[in-house]
Amino acid sequence: MNKRKPTNHRESQKSGSNPKKNRPRRPQTGPGEAANSLLYGLHAVSAALANKKRRPERLICTSAVAKELESRQLTTRIKPEILETAEITALLPPNAVHQGVLLKAPALHEPDLEDTLAQAAALGRNIALLDQVTDPHNVGAILRSAAVFGIQTVIMTDRNSPPQTGVLAKSASGALEDVAICRVGNLARAMETIIKQGFTLIGLDGDSDTDLKDLDLSGPTALVLGAEGAGLRRLTRENCDWLAKLPASGPMRSLNVSNGQAVAFYELARSKPSNH
Repeated sequence: MNKRKPTNHRESQKSGSNPKKNRPRRPQTGPGEAANSLLYGLHAVSAALANKKRRPERLICTSAVAKELESRQLTTRIKPEILETAEITALLPPNAVHQGVLLKAPALHEPDLEDTLAQAAALGRNIALLDQVTDPHNVGAILRSAAVFGIQTVIMTDRNSPPQTGVLAKSASGALEDVAICRVGNLARAMETIIKQGFTLIGLDGDSDTDLKDLDLSGPTALVLGAEGAGLRRLTRENCDWLAKLPASGPMRSLNVSNGQAVAFYELARSKPSNH
């Protein structure tokens, strides 16, 4: 009786008998990159492809999305890999709304505080500070409002702030490519540096007696917003030049962090036209 010849794994792969051979390959990330290099969603990916500072490494999309990106000349630097919607879904975390497109690209460079302030001053732009706002959806929404109303940079702490993940980029709807993120180790010390550079620091506080619209917002201004619920920390409050509230006349007196920042950005834009 002849013994069965042991299966050679390499031979089975060559012959095409391995059922895993044709499965879509999950984008790989190096140490420290984690999910920071995976962007998804049509607006986020389109903006990243249009950003010359981005270095796209792998573009995966459906055939329909590929045609749209090609028609907009966004695939000149990288050739798309065509997969079905379900295959793209399998490459991403659960509940990721990818709209048929995924891009692997390293996270954008984040300038230091000195460069951030120099650029804002040169362009006559305002900046924003986030005091431990941890939700990437909120930070993404804030970046989107910042892009609309001409905020140069959003400054946040190294700790208790979200990295440049796909969730943040999707929530920003492309604004991650237009508004720089600057991270600092100590927000209170960074605020001291910002004041020395001629910025007026205004902390948003619903309990303040001063309305934001009543302040002089014509000069370089830095808006400071605290975490949802907790608000501004004590040292953050003490380092502000002013504490101000948004005007509210309805039965509810407060907004969530991203909506409140959007209204405040609008007030700044009204007082000081954007220098686009």
